[in-house]
Amino acid sequence: MEQLMRNFFLFLSKNKTLTKLAKKYGFKFGASRFVAGVDIDHAATKIKEINDSGYAVTIDHLGEFIDNEKEARESADECIHAMDIIKEKNLDSQISLKLTSMGLDVSEELVMENMRRILDAGKEKDVTVTIDMEDYERHRKTLDIFKELKKDYENLGTVIQAYLYETEDDIKELNEYNPYLRLVKGAYKEPQKVAYPLKKDVDENYKKVIKLNLENGNYTAIGTHDEAIIDYVKQLEDELNLSRDQFEFQMLFGIRKDLQEKLMKEGYKMRVYVPYGDDWFGYNMRRLAERPANVMFVLKGVFKK
Repeated sequence: MEQLMRNFFLFLSKNKTLTKLAKKYGFKFGASRFVAGVDIDHAATKIKEINDSGYAVTIDHLGEFIDNEKEARESADECIHAMDIIKEKNLDSQISLKLTSMGLDVSEELVMENMRRILDAGKEKDVTVTIDMEDYERHRKTLDIFKELKKDYENLGTVIQAYLYETEDDIKELNEYNPYLRLVKGAYKEPQKVAYPLKKDVDENYKKVIKLNLENGNYTAIGTHDEAIIDYVKQLEDELNLSRDQFEFQMLFGIRKDLQEKLMKEGYKMRVYVPYGDDWFGYNMRRLAERPANVMFVLKGVFKK
């Protein structure tokens, strides 16, 4: 049943009609549980609260299905504006973004122009930018763009998804760039020819690439709510004699606050991934697919007066 629900929510996440309807009719249907606000000004208040509680943050201006130059440039402008707010309010926050929101599906020239504008602003304001990984269709393009930009920008990271067969090869390939990587299990529905279909295989591959990237000496963000994976990282800390300056844990805003607090109190760096914006539908559906138990929280949000 859980797998059926996962597939159902992943199907919904790609539905352009539902995405447009959700955006049109507002910030409802449980979005506020996972999304910090409709704009950066609303989100900044929440980010400050999170910082004051002892957590670092990375923010993501949500956007789905951008397929024209105008919207891609507007999305890049929003990222730069968010950096201005981070600097102005002295927030402990990075920026995360998707290349499709920068124009990846429009042209490579456009996405590179937008990314260089953002990274120049990030360099000026001392804000790190992480390129989120999307579905397999865009996997190789994303890594190629990351490698090209990494030649000129230190304030740049990207995301690697453990459910893909080629993840280990990606880690090895990127090692020469001394990359800042966020390692995650993966949140898109992919065919069996490119991705492990079974959770146990994804988990084992996840452990393998976490260890590999840490052994390579690269800064590693472990993006997970899975306590078994977290315990494994703690074992690696002892086994590899790791400094806590070499890694951090990252979790999603609104999910497992208890675990976030526990790790922070244990002295680990804990970063909260905080999305904002009115284009929230696809993001929310992927969160529900990751953990169908979250459905109850969303239903409460729908019917709450």
